[in-house]
Amino acid sequence: MVILDALARFERATMKWAYLVLLIAVLFFSASCIGDERSSEQALKDQVKLTLTIVYDNNGYDQRLETRWGFSCMIEGLAKTILFDTGGDGVTLLGNMRKLDIDPAEVDVVVLSHIHADHVGGLNSLLEENSDVIVYLPESFPQSFKDGVKSLGARVHEVSGPEELFAGVYTTGELGNGIREQSLVIATGEGLVVITGCAHPGVVDIIQTAKGLVPKEEVYLTMGGFHLSGAATPEIESVIQGFRRLGVRKVAPCHCSGDETRRLFKEEYREDYINSGAGKIIAIP
Repeated sequence: MVILDALARFERATMKWAYLVLLIAVLFFSASCIGDERSSEQALKDQVKLTLTIVYDNNGYDQRLETRWGFSCMIEGLAKTILFDTGGDGVTLLGNMRKLDIDPAEVDVVVLSHIHADHVGGLNSLLEENSDVIVYLPESFPQSFKDGVKSLGARVHEVSGPEELFAGVYTTGELGNGIREQSLVIATGEGLVVITGCAHPGVVDIIQTAKGLVPKEEVYLTMGGFHLSGAATPEIESVIQGFRRLGVRKVAPCHCSGDETRRLFKEEYREDYINSGAGKIIAIP
């Protein structure tokens, strides 16, 4: 009997230790899982995704947005948020931004491609909402335009040659012998993203210049206006060949590119063609 009682006490003690060890193991495992989960969440937060949102365009995409002749693109996910061009009028620009839940106060930098009204027309309205920005504009812009920007409280940075605006973001500088125009070049993990306003100097020449700014980098995406509206098929096909020769992986022609240009690029690039218009959001890892 004494032996049986001793065995019972030993069994109960053993069970208590077993439960204690099991409890410690469970707590340790739970803590590890929580730690792993937090690490995963942090890793997701640390993954910066570049997003390009077409805010203003004459091609439709998001039916909620107004379409007007012109172009504007919001670029987020960089050290600074950029608005590239401002469309043709402020009412449409700001209205489309509201529908896309974009606050004008989020804009840090405005880059203007060239002087035409369909690319600078919304600037004043934007600056009335948020003047705490730097406006990068071609040096060839009229002095009266520059003075007007300054009078609204914004800072002006005149662009002549190619330069790095901030880490990983470049301007081609003023290009072209007639209409002087700058384009934006962004270095990403996928390659270069080239954004054009109207590409008056020639979109193939712009891409060539972009590749020279960041040697050894391929062009992941070229988007914006290609200035081929009304162009003959052989001219468009020649431009497409130029894109292929320069290794452009994806294309998103909009604004002044023209329907035939968009059709032919889609036919050539297939799954690497991005249908674009007002409201289109392009995400780049």
